[in-house]
Amino acid sequence: MASSAVESNTDSLSKLNIDDWASAAPNLHKNISLLSSQQVHFFPTYTSLPSRFISFLLTAAILIVVLAKTLLGLNQSHLFEHWPEPGISDEEKLTFFDQIARLDASYPGGLSSYIKTARELLADSKAGKNPYDGFTPSVPSGEVLTFGDDFFIQYEDAGVHEARKAAFVLVAGGLGERLGYNGIKVALPLESTTGTCFLQHYIESILALQETSCRLSQGGPTEIPLVIMTSDDTHMRTLKLLESNAYFGMKSTQIRLLKQEKVACLDDNDARLAVDPQNKFRIQTKPHGHGDVHSLLYSSGILKEWLDAGRKWVVFFQDTNGLLFKGIAASLGVSSTKGYQVNSLAVPRKAKEAIGGIAKLTHQDGRTMVINVEYNQLDPLLRATGYPDGDVNSETGFSPFPGNINQLIIEVAPYFDELSKTGGAIKEFVNPKYKDATKTAFKSSTRLECMMQDYPKTLPPSARVGFTVMDTWLAYAPVKNNPEDAAKVPKGNPYHSATSGEMAIYKVNSLILRKAGVKVDNPVNRVFNGQEVEVWPRIVWQPKWGLTFSDVRSKIRGNCSITTKSTIVINGKNIYLEDLGLDGALVINGTDDGAEVKVGGSVQNKGWIFEEVDYKDTSAPEEVRIRGFRINKVEQLQKP
Repeated sequence: MASSAVESNTDSLSKLNIDDWASAAPNLHKNISLLSSQQVHFFPTYTSLPSRFISFLLTAAILIVVLAKTLLGLNQSHLFEHWPEPGISDEEKLTFFDQIARLDASYPGGLSSYIKTARELLADSKAGKNPYDGFTPSVPSGEVLTFGDDFFIQYEDAGVHEARKAAFVLVAGGLGERLGYNGIKVALPLESTTGTCFLQHYIESILALQETSCRLSQGGPTEIPLVIMTSDDTHMRTLKLLESNAYFGMKSTQIRLLKQEKVACLDDNDARLAVDPQNKFRIQTKPHGHGDVHSLLYSSGILKEWLDAGRKWVVFFQDTNGLLFKGIAASLGVSSTKGYQVNSLAVPRKAKEAIGGIAKLTHQDGRTMVINVEYNQLDPLLRATGYPDGDVNSETGFSPFPGNINQLIIEVAPYFDELSKTGGAIKEFVNPKYKDATKTAFKSSTRLECMMQDYPKTLPPSARVGFTVMDTWLAYAPVKNNPEDAAKVPKGNPYHSATSGEMAIYKVNSLILRKAGVKVDNPVNRVFNGQEVEVWPRIVWQPKWGLTFSDVRSKIRGNCSITTKSTIVINGKNIYLEDLGLDGALVINGTDDGAEVKVGGSVQNKGWIFEEVDYKDTSAPEEVRIRGFRINKVEQLQKP
């Protein structure tokens, strides 16, 4: 039986014409012959092994030969030029093919498709081809919301009802190195007052939506799933963060991690794969971009599960925007009310601001699509299509093209249908850095990239694609720049640092309380790590206390006031502020039984104060240094 397994598989090997490779890749030929049928018979122990194990080994051998033949057919013989004689570094050679197999399996269509696409895009790049040739931009249809008005509240209410039918996808493949933080970005504290990290805040926000939505609606799903796309750099650390914190209150079965693989780097315009300079038996790889989230959801079967379970929406968001859940409910309401198959969340955008603009592109042949156009492409595109002034502000003081913030809400059914056709492949781009104007050589290797927000590029014109615009102070304060880079930002432009991100949390909560009727004093300006920021009262609450504006407004009674120096932390759901006058620090904790807690009267104490910390001071933790301050909790009142 074992003998027949050997004969069957070695016959398959013999048909692969290994000897034909001698001239094309002699070093490969000498090594690959170890897998030929003649060599297999020299291992007498094979005959004593179960036939299924022998079949497995030989199938693996055939796979190696097939991969080798594929590489040669793709003009990749340079990968084997340095290979030594058989018997030397054989384990490294097998590891090489293991990596090739993973690169081939993780890309839709395999390495052949990857290299074919790369050659086409590299040729276009060398020729200077404009991807928007033939397209004319216009402003697409969308909804512009004003926080706290009747329409906003109606959309929030509709969105909360829809939330139980949603699933959330967090794209979290990056480390915080660019921030000056060596951990994973989702482990970074959102703010210093409570030390709540981004991931905890996101999970608690989803749980608050889940509880409210399921209470208001009858039937349908009762748990909102969360998928986190990780990478080699973040996967184990994300899992450890979840496990060590009991998944921040969410059931472990609600959360699934999908690890994104990297793609091969390219050395030249012929898309020759780049050898890792540190290991000649490895292909150099880099991240493919967050657009991989679509293919991962499809190939994992998760999207099909959601469709079968009756889920209607997928909400995509990125890792360090602490404000995003302030607008999620209203945006879901817009998607549901307007029937958007794709809803891009956006903020007002100044002309030529370094943030992509959402535009409708109409081609000369009649094709249309609503997509994000990068800011450095939008202005020349407008000038080339009949707008001589390019990207300019309208009478509103903003560009008519809203700013994309990389948060999407997609309807599940048409999404699944589209991915069934494409396998989740997203239109890619390449951005080589050329050595000179001839564009014949690269300064360093490049690779294909894709972006999550480019999903609509493959949709038919009939697809209902729109946007929802909310004020920047409400919806967008990403944390992505280190202190040195942030300090160089021209005055008036957003810093997008840990410092500005934390201050945005206090500002949004202060303005929401103002809208709810609380007298909140104006901020003061201070400078931390070279960044001048507004310091509002340090107002922080758990998502379950004030998920929507209606929630917050219902918990404010009488005449309440908060001074600029004050800090208030609200931990719990059924907490009500009644005629509260706060001039200091106040921490309010809910009860275990969920009973109402009413807090009012005059509260005065020395409070909590900011103490400056230099980002170069290595005696302070990284998460403190990158903000430029620590909190000294001098005095506070705690209730109950």
